[in-house]
Amino acid sequence: MSVAFADPDTDPVPLHVIEQGEVDDWLSDKPPSVSKWVTANGFTGALGQAIVVPDGEGAPLLALAGYGTPKTRKRMRFYLAAAAARLPGGAYRITSGIPEDRLERETLGWLLTGYRFDRYATARGMEARLVPPENLDVQRLLAIAEGEALTRDLINTPSNDMGPSELEEAARDLSVRHGASVSVVHGEDLLAGNYPLIHTVGRASDRAPRLIDIRWGDSGPAVTLVGKGVCFDTGGLNLKPGGSMALMKKDMGGAANVLGLAHMLMATATGIRLRVLIPAVENSVSGNAFRPGDILPSRKGLTVEINNTDAEGRLVLADALTLAQEDDPDLIVSMATLTGAARVAVGPDLAPYYCDDADFVRQLESSAQATDDPVWRMPFHDPYEAMIEPGIADLDNAPKGGFAGSITAALFLRRFVGDSTYAHFDVYGWNPTDAPARSKGGAGQAIRALLDTIGQMANG
Repeated sequence: MSVAFADPDTDPVPLHVIEQGEVDDWLSDKPPSVSKWVTANGFTGALGQAIVVPDGEGAPLLALAGYGTPKTRKRMRFYLAAAAARLPGGAYRITSGIPEDRLERETLGWLLTGYRFDRYATARGMEARLVPPENLDVQRLLAIAEGEALTRDLINTPSNDMGPSELEEAARDLSVRHGASVSVVHGEDLLAGNYPLIHTVGRASDRAPRLIDIRWGDSGPAVTLVGKGVCFDTGGLNLKPGGSMALMKKDMGGAANVLGLAHMLMATATGIRLRVLIPAVENSVSGNAFRPGDILPSRKGLTVEINNTDAEGRLVLADALTLAQEDDPDLIVSMATLTGAARVAVGPDLAPYYCDDADFVRQLESSAQATDDPVWRMPFHDPYEAMIEPGIADLDNAPKGGFAGSITAALFLRRFVGDSTYAHFDVYGWNPTDAPARSKGGAGQAIRALLDTIGQMANG
């Protein structure tokens, strides 16, 4: 996790952020040497432009970053990040040009631009570091950036090095760091503990399935995060084609997101009683793999007909959600890379979510806008309940027909939750292309919005 600010004791280069079209006004009272340098280098203030202006001896005098126009900024979340990545090494301090209501977000964007995944190959780090602006909560910003980096690292790690045991190790490391407690139910003990669906999905792998349970905090609202931890998904006996299997290392993206969010919540000392549940499995193929047509019991007692072994994420989440509800928390949030249907509907950038609690929805939508962490509400459409009721069992894990795949998956999960406020996020967990502060690869989605929402909840 390579996110950090510049040493505050360094002598930073003043950085002026200038909108496109305002360069001439900014230069009007500057020395001719500065004006000539800026003009000669073709600096127009376009979004992402960056130059350093030298003094008479060739040392950096100041730096300029282009802030574009309102129209060009609409296509990005972090406006300064593109320029930050183009600045040469050194320490910088923002001197002018960032609106006060954008300062925290642009500072976070700079931090996130420094992220590199370098476990397997040397990756040149970003050498331009920012001295944090005054009056910002620096530790909070670092906690958010570290949580996002943790999520990215976990998703980016290939499945040979990120199986159920390694995911457990990451959860244990996080728990130790924050003084949380952690317990894990492994392998055949899942049957004794009444987690039949988690055991069934994971039993075909030689890497034992498990349920990871983290607890932290002793006062405030009770919040339980449930993350899908399918460390690799072959599709089971309904084997995926090769092209569809290529990115299945990210099928534990829900678990990665809740662990990143958990770090943010604990590092910022949010006043809640936090619980994190992660069913960690590998959906593999062997002689004891579960089969299409099987009817399986669940922890809640509902039976599930298996019409597709590639719809396994909702199965492991079902047992974990049942356990979550047994504590009767104030809020249950599930996060999962659950359906391709969600991606067809909203693409990779938006985090679609389901929730029927009007107060939670209002706060989440406000937080998403305030944090540039976009979400999109989807409907728990009750008339579709019949689609997940096969008749031969209580529930169908993969309704035929292909309609409303994300909605029927969410309705399936809702059957395992009781009276707690419930929100389900059907995330993608992956950036298919590079964008400022959002490198190609594993991605946090909705976790900054949730941090803000849960923080508001904790503050009453």
